Amino acid sequence: CAGNGICKCRVCECFPNFTGSACDCSLDTAPCMASNGQICNGRGTCECGTCNCTDPKFQGPTCEMCQTCLGVCAEHKDCVQCRAFDKGEKKETCSQECMHFNMTRVESRDKLPQPGQPDPLSHCKEKDVDDCWFYFTYSVNSNGEANVHVVE
Repeated sequence: CAGNGICKCRVCECFPNFTGSACDCSLDTAPCMASNGQICNGRGTCECGTCNCTDPKFQGPTCEMCQTCLGVCAEHKDCVQCRAFDKGEKKETCSQECMHFNMTRVESRDKLPQPGQPDPLSHCKEKDVDDCWFYFTYSVNSNGEANVHVVE
């Protein structure tokens, strides 16, 4: 019974908050809670403690990642700026607000990941607080992990 229930006569009797024939389905919706306070960002259903995204544009553990939505670059610009260059609007709150992606530094723009890889990829060109351009890519892998490559 997955440690979440008691087996009686070859049938699992589940503890509260668990269901399924093997009590392996959690009814806890906390892991499905998006940062906006909605279950699965309002774009999916919470099944056994995991989001099943019903809007195909959205993915990730809480249906908050959207590769094709406008603004993926603008959305992550401040966090990339503070993590890579220690400046920008989120410089003071970087360690609290901007740890949601893995970051890799590359030497030049031609070292950035290129389209044609299995993970959806956004190429970004943004201006920093000093009015200089900086370049990065943003992708999400099949495990729902966000990866940023930024040009030094």
